[in-house]
Amino acid sequence: MSKIGKRPVKVEEGVEIKIAEGLATASCNGKTLEVTLPREISVERIEDMLVVKRHNDSKIARSLHGLIARLLANAIHGVKEGFIKELIFTGTGYRAAVDGANLLLNMGYSHEVKKEIPQDLEVKVVKNSIIISGINKEHVGQFAATVRDVRPPEPYKGKGIRYKDEHIRRKAGKTAASK
Repeated sequence: MSKIGKRPVKVEEGVEIKIAEGLATASCNGKTLEVTLPREISVERIEDMLVVKRHNDSKIARSLHGLIARLLANAIHGVKEGFIKELIFTGTGYRAAVDGANLLLNMGYSHEVKKEIPQDLEVKVVKNSIIISGINKEHVGQFAATVRDVRPPEPYKGKGIRYKDEHIRRKAGKTAASK
């Protein structure tokens, strides 16, 4: 049995959970997230915990067991507190700015890169960092990865866009040939 799937999901105080046929909805303070439940999985509420159970031991049911438990936990955490990803960019002349519903990036190319900000996310630029926040963990992570792909960090000087907690392994530059 899945170690993650066995572990009950704690419903935080103030979060309302509705479990209907094939759909679990978490809501708090006007924010709502839905998790689609596959046929092989059922969710039961016991006091302030959600217990995820699978109907059989098929390969699909086993693989979805832990996944659905984590998706429910992420939905509960998302509507209660939200998720944040912080990106840091380094490089001479590199700039970022938010213009309405677009993120404008000047990352050393001959043109400005424009990324459309999804409706459910909030993006702020502070000095040399881009802060992406929202209630859906998947959307926050995907948009952060899309922004990072504009100019991934390079190993020689460390220039580019990286996650705040990411460590870039640096390489030594060229050495002079001696004879």
